Amino acid sequence: MSTPEGIDTAVAPSGPGCVECEATGSWWFHLRRCAACGHVGCCDDSLGRHATAHAGTSGHPFVQSFEPGESWFWDYGTSTLFEKGPELAPPHSHPDDQPVPGPAERVPADWADRLG
Repeated sequence: MSTPEGIDTAVAPSGPGCVECEATGSWWFHLRRCAACGHVGCCDDSLGRHATAHAGTSGHPFVQSFEPGESWFWDYGTSTLFEKGPELAPPHSHPDDQPVPGPAERVPADWADRLG
């Protein structure tokens, strides 16, 4: 399988959490990893929706789930889900002991109501 244009399999993820949520002291529900540059952002069920925002501003169309046990890709350009894709540089998810939502110390007690 050849690697699609817009995916760099050698780039490591930016860190274990959403870059923008970390910078602002916010929290996230699930995480997505940009397959072009490694930017880790929060999913569209999170308050910030930073993965989608990154795709829009960067023009990087592909993200991979950054959740343990998940390896699917999403193509923002075609709104297509791919169950399999090329293997990206490790790590392949946030740490197993990192809670969802996270990070634990910033998640409000009423988090489910806030995500609605």
